[in-house]
Amino acid sequence: MACNIYTGFHAVEERVREFAQKKDGSIKLSILYSKPGPRIKKILSQAEEIGIECMSVSGDELDELVKSLPETARDHRGIILKADGEEERASNVVQLDQWLTACPDDATVMVLDSVTDPHNVGAVLRSCDQFGADLLIIPERHSSADVHDNQVIARSSAGASAWVPYSVVSNLVRSVQMLKDAGFWIYGADAGGKKLSELDFARKTCIIMGSEGSGIARLLSEQCDQTISIPTCGKIDSLNVSVAAGILLYERYRQSGK
Repeated sequence: MACNIYTGFHAVEERVREFAQKKDGSIKLSILYSKPGPRIKKILSQAEEIGIECMSVSGDELDELVKSLPETARDHRGIILKADGEEERASNVVQLDQWLTACPDDATVMVLDSVTDPHNVGAVLRSCDQFGADLLIIPERHSSADVHDNQVIARSSAGASAWVPYSVVSNLVRSVQMLKDAGFWIYGADAGGKKLSELDFARKTCIIMGSEGSGIARLLSEQCDQTISIPTCGKIDSLNVSVAAGILLYERYRQSGK
């Protein structure tokens, strides 16, 4: 077990909310903060209600605690959360809000909504690696989110699960809203959407793939700026989700000129 450190308002809030729901006694959370503004005071109030220890420290102490983290995670904004007893996170697991502070101007993000088959998750990861996707976002619930501990995903991804940056989030709608606020154009894959051959992807592109049965959830589909489809000529209803993801990522890669 390890002590993981979370930085940034959104990441700390999400971890506090998750702890309140699960009440995992094997993990001890503590919050260290300096110069609390309104946002930090709100987080502290929520944390103290569920018994999380909160301590006031200097900004220098926070800087010291985060100096070993990846560069994008060092902007603590005056608050960090320590989680003692958690499994150590892999190096390619990222926090979305931190990733957004340093993402490239021509980034590609893939979002999986309720894709539960680990073979499909692994195949999508493999396509993300081959076609230069910058981030894969997976929901914590209703998915094969435990990428590094899932041997089926690891095998299906041909090793890409150890390299492709990915973020496991508790709320996909909120995460996509964050992407929109950061300038991403949101594309939802749907059989009734605009043909891929007629589409020019935006410089900041997010592609959402839904499950083969129910598609993209309604609240998530409402966040889409445009729906897109892959023209086909077969007699069955649709492509496998991982195959469709690979085709969309290839076309995005081709257009980007990378």
